[in-house]
Amino acid sequence: MPNNSKEQKLQAFGRLLDVLDTLRARCPWDSVQTNESLRPNTIEETMELADAIMASDNEKIRKELGDVLLHVIFYAKIGDEKGAFDIADVCQSLIDKLIFRHPHIFGNDKADTKEQVLQNWEVLKMKEKGGNKTILSGVPRSLPSLIKAERVQEKAANVGFDWQKKEDVWDKVREELAEVETEMRTGTANDLEKEFGDLIFAIVNAARLYGVRPDNALERTNRKFIARFNHIEARAAQQGRHLNDMTLAEMDELWDEAKAMKLGESGNESPL
Repeated sequence: MPNNSKEQKLQAFGRLLDVLDTLRARCPWDSVQTNESLRPNTIEETMELADAIMASDNEKIRKELGDVLLHVIFYAKIGDEKGAFDIADVCQSLIDKLIFRHPHIFGNDKADTKEQVLQNWEVLKMKEKGGNKTILSGVPRSLPSLIKAERVQEKAANVGFDWQKKEDVWDKVREELAEVETEMRTGTANDLEKEFGDLIFAIVNAARLYGVRPDNALERTNRKFIARFNHIEARAAQQGRHLNDMTLAEMDELWDEAKAMKLGESGNESPL
């Protein structure tokens, strides 16, 4: 278990800043990077961290956190060179924001539950300097749609716009499913897409109400499907066959085999 003191942590962070200063001054690649050139790499590193978290791999999480931290201090270094801000300014702005948004800890407000904290959070974000102008304006436009759906629902719920009883959400899911079925029979492709969107939004809402992160849930299913489909493909190759040459019944038999092995359910992959 880590047992580094606060002083050791600060020393390590200081050494990291020194290393980046050296790379920025002397490395042909690091010296020419800009905010714009780093952006795609930042997105990639963030996704790699997300993968490590989903895999519950502490060693990979540690490594990927380092990669993300590198990008944070790299942007701060570029900001320093422009005379706009440095890493101390980044830290201080975060400190100020955390203190402002936690008056129940650093002030005299009271919040005894997680729900009260979240409700106060949205109000405080609109009060702070440079904060959100509306409740939903803080949701990035570029968020993946599934995560965005969850975030806008959470923010609306934080100000009281939510189901009184979580069980009531299933009536909405069934309503949206019926509308999809109707559009499949009589509607246009555009209308069908719209109704599918409403159905997915309702399912995301149900997952949120039952404490399930829909993006995490779907990613687990993605990984399970990939592991089991890979098993089908590998078993077919063992038989000297290609999937295109197999019947659906034959593939289903191999799928059931992968399912019995529980492939993809605990991060386990096909051994083939």
